[in-house]
Amino acid sequence: MSRPVPSPDEHAPPAVARTWSGVLDGEALAALFRECGADVHAYAISLLGERTAAEDVTALAFERLYRSRARLDHRRGTPRAWLFAIARNAALDELRRRRRRPQHELDEELTADRDCAETFEHVERRAAVREALAGLPLREREVVLLKFHGQLSNSELARALGISESNAGTRLHRALTRLREHCLQIDRQEVA
Repeated sequence: MSRPVPSPDEHAPPAVARTWSGVLDGEALAALFRECGADVHAYAISLLGERTAAEDVTALAFERLYRSRARLDHRRGTPRAWLFAIARNAALDELRRRRRRPQHELDEELTADRDCAETFEHVERRAAVREALAGLPLREREVVLLKFHGQLSNSELARALGISESNAGTRLHRALTRLREHCLQIDRQEVA
């Protein structure tokens, strides 16, 4: 028995899938922002490590998506996938700009990100994952962040990265394996 092949829009959030008819008008963009804005922002924060830069990247991604709406092709992916590809490029541009500037210590904003109500164990686990993510090469870190913050399918991930779907799956698997190894090393160091 053969199963129907899912359309690219089945991976999109419900409101975006309903309003996505191949044209990204103001209403569809507003729905996309409501459903994806926080995810894009979280992705950018995880990649850049800085809240203000992440806000700039998020705004820039939505602006670029809206300006290029006439070129969107629903056969090549959902607006969500396009949005994360644009956010990825904007974040990588920011990282390149930073390499040209002297490095500064992390802002106090990073320590303010923790919610006071979180348990100590949860804070430690998040810190270990954050440290492990930071230890990954940028290429692997962006695959993990796009997959989990962006909630992209492997085909959307492939389109965002400009690689084949099988290559995207392989990169994701390798990155997650390395991330687990880094987390285990961090746990061992804390116990020792």
